[in-house]
Amino acid sequence: MIGSVETLIQLAHDNNSSIGRAMIKYEANLKQISEADVLAQMKHNWHVMKESIQTGIQEPKKSKGGLIGGEARKLHDYCAAQPNLLSGANIVGAVSYAMAVAEVNATMGRIVACPTAGSCGIVPGVLKKIQELDDLTDEQIAEALMTCAGFGMVIAHKASVSGAVGGCQAECGAASAMAAAAAVELRGGTPEQAGEACAMVIKNVMGLVCDPVAGLVEVPCAKRNALGASLAMVMADMALADVKSVIPVDEVITAMGAVGRSLPETLRETARGGLAVTPTGLALNKKIFGE
Repeated sequence: MIGSVETLIQLAHDNNSSIGRAMIKYEANLKQISEADVLAQMKHNWHVMKESIQTGIQEPKKSKGGLIGGEARKLHDYCAAQPNLLSGANIVGAVSYAMAVAEVNATMGRIVACPTAGSCGIVPGVLKKIQELDDLTDEQIAEALMTCAGFGMVIAHKASVSGAVGGCQAECGAASAMAAAAAVELRGGTPEQAGEACAMVIKNVMGLVCDPVAGLVEVPCAKRNALGASLAMVMADMALADVKSVIPVDEVITAMGAVGRSLPETLRETARGGLAVTPTGLALNKKIFGE
């Protein structure tokens, strides 16, 4: 078990490689399979991720609860038509992809839980946009997904990736941190810079609550996938500029876990707090479930 980002970074240095490449070797040794098999499995996951992006953009549908559906397509079209986007075409493009996957999840379509279904759009949204920008191969993206896996493993070990345990900081926050670290490596950053990106993301979502309206992974979940994608790209750029987190990444993750455990139960995926109990939230719950 890799229990810290410090260990991840050391593993990369020991192998004279990126964290993603070191994780491929680690996984191959762990499962007693070839490195080619590890990459093939991750390329399959990437194929599913890309398919869910395409479906969400090209075939928008209303979610099972009827609360979301079609917003990703609207944003995608807006991005194509607007020459002077406030947050830039790269970020808005990644956000539209992230929301597309979240919408596919909410319509019971096929997605990759990365690390969870509720946060499933963030990693594919960010990596798909970088693949387009830099003309990267699926194999390069598969390696980046192994970077995501390494950081996700550490966060799950030291804190949590479950909204029921740690709030949305543990779901969308973890996914955004994973995506930021992978983005840094795809752009040629060091393992240390990947760790800094992870730390800076988590610091910005510390304490984010999980408050699904009507208990459905729709509102505010899809728009928090949007937040996660945009945050990952901004923090990746900061890390690549050699901006550092004052608090070391492993301490940040530990603090995230402590904050998650201290959140009241009402703010941990129970739909008994936050947006779920606003007048509109309660009315929507009654409309959907008759309660």
